[in-house]
Amino acid sequence: MMKAPLAIECRNLVQVFGTTRALDRVSLSVEHGEIFGLLGPNGAGKTTTIRILTTLLPPMEGTALVEGLDVRRDAMAVRRLLGYVPQQLSADATLSGYENIWLYARLYDVPRNDRRRRIEEALTMMGLTEAADRLVATYSGGMVRRLELAQALVNRPSVLILDEPTVGLDPVARAGVWERVRALRAETGMTVLLTTHYMEEADALCHRIAVMHHGQVRAVGTPDSLKAGLGATATLEDVFRHFTGDVLEEQGSIRDVRGTRRTARRLG
Repeated sequence: MMKAPLAIECRNLVQVFGTTRALDRVSLSVEHGEIFGLLGPNGAGKTTTIRILTTLLPPMEGTALVEGLDVRRDAMAVRRLLGYVPQQLSADATLSGYENIWLYARLYDVPRNDRRRRIEEALTMMGLTEAADRLVATYSGGMVRRLELAQALVNRPSVLILDEPTVGLDPVARAGVWERVRALRAETGMTVLLTTHYMEEADALCHRIAVMHHGQVRAVGTPDSLKAGLGATATLEDVFRHFTGDVLEEQGSIRDVRGTRRTARRLG
């Protein structure tokens, strides 16, 4: 019997920007139904990997597959399988929550006769039904992120990709976002790939994580196995420091830092 393809598979990905080798032979795999975390300082290659998987950037070398489909050869088919919440805010503040999701339903070519039901389902899943007709400009930071999750879910993706979805949120709003992600994954079996700088989030949420640094995957495993490799009292922050040299703030371009701060300010 032929083995089913992995949800995500990257083989020897290489990406170079000028003199910077953003990805240096990156290989990783994500099983179906897994919540998989990419950890690393700014500039480690996390977002570049995500841009390749979401077909926004063709890899210079190597192969990236989503549900067995090549992101270069089968880009349109891959996009139909994905839900994506980028690091920078994507909701339009001048439209209502419903209108934002409706736009995504149109972009994903959700059938017209099924569109309203799908939108209402997405709003319900994210707890936004009562706020659906309000302008997004009136939403709190946590509500905006939940709206962006609803946008990403309207096409019923098999793989959900989240690039630092809780940056700038207060602890209560962050917990609300992750509570819904957990429930969604438990209900649908959806695969989730996420990046975060919050070690406690990764520890609590992820079945496995990969630690990236200087465009390479330095370690892969369950949070518990990686912590155990450093000693009985080690934390995931200790793991991060061990494989990256404790350079969370020093790495990455000024554009990365400014972008994160802009997002934090807009989320309030």
